[in-house]
Amino acid sequence: MASLTKTPAQNGKSPDNGRPRGLDRVLSLIERAGNALPNPVVLFAGLFALLAVVSTTLAAVGVSVKVPGTDDTKNIEGLLTGAGLRWLLENLIPNFATFPPIGAVVVLIMVVGLAEKTGLLETVMRATLARIPRAALPYAVALIASQAHMMSDVGAIVLPPLAALVFRSAGRHPVAGLIGGFACVTAGYAAGFTIGSLDALYVGITQQAAAVLPAAEGLHIHLLINYFFTASSSIVLALLGGFLISRVLEPRLPAYVPADGEPEAEELALTPVQRKGLLITALVVGVYLAAVLALWLPPGAPLRGEGGAFVPSPVLNGIVPVLFFAFLLAGVTYGFTVRKLTGAEDVVTAMTDSVKNMSGYIVMMFFAAQVIALFTWSNVGVLLAVKAAALFKALGVTGFWAIIAFVLLASLLNLFILSGSALWSLVAPVFLPAFMLMGMSPALSQAAFRIGDSATGVITPMNPYLFLILAMVRQYEPDARLGTLISRLAIFVVPFMAVWLAILGIFYGFDLPLGPGASIGLK
Repeated sequence: MASLTKTPAQNGKSPDNGRPRGLDRVLSLIERAGNALPNPVVLFAGLFALLAVVSTTLAAVGVSVKVPGTDDTKNIEGLLTGAGLRWLLENLIPNFATFPPIGAVVVLIMVVGLAEKTGLLETVMRATLARIPRAALPYAVALIASQAHMMSDVGAIVLPPLAALVFRSAGRHPVAGLIGGFACVTAGYAAGFTIGSLDALYVGITQQAAAVLPAAEGLHIHLLINYFFTASSSIVLALLGGFLISRVLEPRLPAYVPADGEPEAEELALTPVQRKGLLITALVVGVYLAAVLALWLPPGAPLRGEGGAFVPSPVLNGIVPVLFFAFLLAGVTYGFTVRKLTGAEDVVTAMTDSVKNMSGYIVMMFFAAQVIALFTWSNVGVLLAVKAAALFKALGVTGFWAIIAFVLLASLLNLFILSGSALWSLVAPVFLPAFMLMGMSPALSQAAFRIGDSATGVITPMNPYLFLILAMVRQYEPDARLGTLISRLAIFVVPFMAVWLAILGIFYGFDLPLGPGASIGLK
């Protein structure tokens, strides 16, 4: 790797002079710590074994826990007992098959992958950026980047080089577009007014983690519980990201001199076929969405909830199928119009290829589902939640201060465990019920996790796309090193985290709903 990218050597020394620098030492420490972590599958399997021993030991000594605010006392159940082994044999498959994130994520990945493989997503980005005025480019790039989680990891691969080409075509520094685009995709990854598989992943784990407490009964946890928060955050973060790109990052870059072998400037304007495909796709999806709204909004509409309510309603409960058909129509319409698809077989192949990439995720979710189910059945999750809530109160860390502490913890862990599904599966069973015992809703805990799961991902060597971006930067700056790239990306971390926390603080302070029917506190 070092010979290709001039990254710091494994011993933490700079490759050019052999002397360790402060940043190199820090990066080397993070890299060694991250590499020491086992594969997430092994991590969850080990945690399951640990829970088995702990639950059995606690059950043997008769530990129980009283849930605050109720008369309910729960005994700890041991897995390594007759009852525990019967539970495991009877529930191993149901634990996985009914794990909420699985179905929603796979369903959305199928159709988002179809839209990506037909070129629709890239075309939309090109159409958006091609006509943006020069002065507004950084803000447009940041705004689009803050929606990129809809495309999953594709956003981190496609948007930065496109942003570099747009900046270059407009007479701006291409490296500013490249680095700024990647920083805003990653540091603001869980924001956005678009909905994607990430939202389904979060809310599925949230549902399971909240279920350990009786207070979860009657809670309406759905895909949009953070929508008001993420939508407003994406606008503010776009303004912040654009400012950082334009006023902080770009002025500090060395003078731009085209290098040998640098990518040629590319025409970003759409071809007539692409424009036609985009127009027809917009009309088809527009008609579809109008039909959904017509079945939901008018009084007495069939998709209204009980008593004519908007929340809860079949539309919110079934938002994943609504999005599935929207993406399916979009991908199929565009693909056939631009002739990327020629028959039903091409559609099936594109969707199948998208799901193939999910095999590692599915294996990991099998073990994560068992861990969360064991937390719930054994009542160890309740015990830890009660103890964590009591510790927070004893330390005087309550209210929004507890949320800030949780965000900082999640940000630290995110340096080593970059997978949002793995990290949320690890921390949600403890902290989400703990915050519920402190009167905070699951929607608030999930919103706080979004911040911690995004802000520091841009600077950790555990992010595989960091080295891809370094390779892209070296096309413009052949002598660029990892330390230089990290230092340029680091300017986004603290501002994004601070501003995002401030936005959450406004929602918290004014008791604003985080999404449809999703309050700050338990009601």
